[in-house]
Amino acid sequence: MLKYIKNHMESIAGIEIYPIISLLIFFIFFVALFWWVITAKKDYINRVSNLPLDNHQNEDIL
Repeated sequence: MLKYIKNHMESIAGIEIYPIISLLIFFIFFVALFWWVITAKKDYINRVSNLPLDNHQNEDIL
């Protein structure tokens, strides 16, 4: 089955660019995410990390 798919893919012209494009998209995404994590402000990180433990807002709803 894999042999059939591989032979079929080799017959498509210009298909070798798609793995390169997908690798670039994923690499750029993770580099941007890493950059955002490094440059995030510490007070924002602390506020967001304490959201699941903050019960004051949940008590108002109930």
